[in-house]
Amino acid sequence: MTDLLNYRIEVSGETGDRYDEILTPAALRFVALLDNAFAGRRRELLDARRLRREKLATGEETLGFLPETARIRSDESWQVAGAAPGLEDRRVEITGPPDRKMTVNALNSGAKVWLADFEDATAPTWDNVVSGQINLYDAIRRDIDFSTRDGKHYRIGDDPATIVVRPRGWHLVEKHIRIDGRPVAGALVDFGLYFFHNARQLLARGSGPYFYLPKLESHLEARLWNDVFTLAQRELGIPRGTIRATVLIETITAAFEMDEILYELREHAAGLNAGRWDYIFSVIKNFGERGADFVLPDRAQVTMTVPFMRAYTELLVRTCHLRGAHAIGGMAAFIPSRDPEVNAAAVEKVRQDKEREAGDGFDGSWVAHPGLVPVCREVFDEVLGGWPNQLGKLREDVVVTADDLLDVASAGGEVTEQGVRANVNVALRYLDAWLRGTGAAAIFGLMEDAATAEIARCQVWQWIRNGTKLTDGTAVTRELVTSMLEEELDSVRADLGAGNRLDDAKAIFAETALGEKLPNFFTTAAYARHLAG
Repeated sequence: MTDLLNYRIEVSGETGDRYDEILTPAALRFVALLDNAFAGRRRELLDARRLRREKLATGEETLGFLPETARIRSDESWQVAGAAPGLEDRRVEITGPPDRKMTVNALNSGAKVWLADFEDATAPTWDNVVSGQINLYDAIRRDIDFSTRDGKHYRIGDDPATIVVRPRGWHLVEKHIRIDGRPVAGALVDFGLYFFHNARQLLARGSGPYFYLPKLESHLEARLWNDVFTLAQRELGIPRGTIRATVLIETITAAFEMDEILYELREHAAGLNAGRWDYIFSVIKNFGERGADFVLPDRAQVTMTVPFMRAYTELLVRTCHLRGAHAIGGMAAFIPSRDPEVNAAAVEKVRQDKEREAGDGFDGSWVAHPGLVPVCREVFDEVLGGWPNQLGKLREDVVVTADDLLDVASAGGEVTEQGVRANVNVALRYLDAWLRGTGAAAIFGLMEDAATAEIARCQVWQWIRNGTKLTDGTAVTRELVTSMLEEELDSVRADLGAGNRLDDAKAIFAETALGEKLPNFFTTAAYARHLAG
């Protein structure tokens, strides 16, 4: 390994049980190598994001398919790397944070893949970051168990799901690890520690180091990840092309660069995923100031079947299958209920959603709870039959234009007082959970992660910014929402009782939803202020 003894690596986080097994000098030097090699490019790309967003917001720049990469899109000969061991069949994927209980339950859920999520489903406390790595280390070595308070004991079964790790996005840093005084990119901490400790062990077990890449906004950001993979494999003597990455197409800008993103990662690419909340969140961030044509209705009304969302998902399937990559559908966030009627109605909605995805050609889809694995599996079993995927379904019938992707007005719908209050209420509940260290929170029967809080606060900001009218004719103003915020705060406080962080949650919401400017992410400032101390 390249000699990094000249770099000053500082770990300021508190120590805990077995932390030294993960934060070894060699592992930290490996992370330092990656960060030193790519920190400059990461900052340049984040600056490019900001500049592009400013130009889109004012209309100075028009979003479209890139003319300079037209040859990549038009060349139908190139393909991504073939499916790696354990990723041939992805009909059901379960997502969740890598805490000990979730690790065991997800691996035993019957899903083909577990997305071990250090990003939106994990509040990035120092303990969550390091203990998550410990849990994955143990799981890969089949040395993990979990006991409930009532004495039940669980271990990993004989046919666990394939692990795919989602590191943090490029915009986040890990302030508890510094190199020459600067904080390391959170993405490289999550990727680097996992890859360093587990890549060889995974290969020995017939699997490999697999990743989900979040929040990418351009093919240049995908190129950066590809270069990270290439350097990491070379430094550890892992064959080039061993890593596989699935990219979440969860930004409107990335939707215009799906071919290019796969091309940049082609020797490591496994597929693309179609999200929902983050994608809508990205639409608002980029076009929230552009007037009524880009104002979205109540969050619950923006389903995957509205025209501009359907255009994006169908283009994703067509793009993936043309290139030999898997297309993975969105999240079913429902948590099974003890009320039979509530449960039956919700499961039917999940079934219909998965039937739409399977019918459109997706190769698999996400669930947030083990109880939904059988529903998703049954739907895809019916469509796939004996095949592991639908790569042969090329969707040559799909033709999507830039206007289709940008036809936000096609969502229709309306903004209601209930919708505004729901956004405020859910955001407060989620932010409280996040501040207390929980990144995947059960709220009103759904498993919510950071994307829910992001879209909730962004919608409120957009409605205020545009003076959007409610169904009764009332304009959404900062004063109106401030009044609702106080009322919803009282309601949530009565539900949660003592020990909450609602005052801090309120402050974060007010700062990120009620200000003149829309912060790109709530997590960046909130992490620095509340979790990084």
